[in-house]
Amino acid sequence: MASLLNFAKKNIDNIITPFGQTDVLLLYAIAAEKLKKYLAHRELASKIWLPKGHVRYLLKRGSKLKPLYVNELIEAVDLDFLEFRSREEHLKDAKNEITDLQNKVWQYFLPRKLADFFYATNYESPGGEIDRIFFDIDRFKGMSAAQAQETTRIFLEIIKEDKELEKLLGNVEPFIYWTGNSFHVFFFLNHAEPTSFYEKYFQYSKSDPERNFTGKWAKKVNEQLEFKVVGGHERQGDSINIDPSQTPSGKLSRVPLGSLHMNDPDTIDGISVPITLKMLYDENLAFKLVNYRPKDIIERLDQFEKCLPESFR
Repeated sequence: MASLLNFAKKNIDNIITPFGQTDVLLLYAIAAEKLKKYLAHRELASKIWLPKGHVRYLLKRGSKLKPLYVNELIEAVDLDFLEFRSREEHLKDAKNEITDLQNKVWQYFLPRKLADFFYATNYESPGGEIDRIFFDIDRFKGMSAAQAQETTRIFLEIIKEDKELEKLLGNVEPFIYWTGNSFHVFFFLNHAEPTSFYEKYFQYSKSDPERNFTGKWAKKVNEQLEFKVVGGHERQGDSINIDPSQTPSGKLSRVPLGSLHMNDPDTIDGISVPITLKMLYDENLAFKLVNYRPKDIIERLDQFEKCLPESFR
């Protein structure tokens, strides 16, 4: 990792184009080193953006391919591999000259293509146990990053005051990060629970929205704001949605550090970074977050690492 990081620092304006060609693996291997504990044993995934056509992107994941794990990504990516990928575009022409592990990584992250970096929130097997509760603070067209920040701050204030949640989960510290476009909020459970635990306490119900925490919290947040906040993932006009639906096993979430957020195959419009609860009270935070780009990950790597949960550093 040291050689990759040193190379990145010396080529700070070319993080996504090492050796002259687009390649996300320099950035992602460096981020993965800081996420070893956070992503341990969870299957990685990617969304590879394609030139404009009938198919916008390819989703590569462990339920479709041989699973890829964070320690494998770290082991496979070195400067020789990156330099080799700058010369060879197609795996079929390269697979005999790289290791089996590099072959696997190649299938998930193609050279000359931009890609988002995801992982299986609660592993890839649908119906399996969960140990993370995940809320996507999803902003739709017309809603600003500052409004998403305000929503997230109030959402967490309401959660902190909820004695029923404390009784259910104990003293759980939420983990927050910027996705490149909005915010994610995570609870890490003390022990794994069945899917029914999520369904009972957190799954949003449109027909009975106040039957559990999510609907009650979304209503309280909405009452404190002058713009529309709703529960669930269904678009309801110009709104910010508090959506827990990516929690169950078999669902994906963006990694909390270093993932590109793509607007189209050619345009990076943000990058994921972890933040603290205290930072949500900074009125300039949204402006800072929307302007982060790949080189900021390299330049502020140690700073961002300190925002990860202590148990995952």
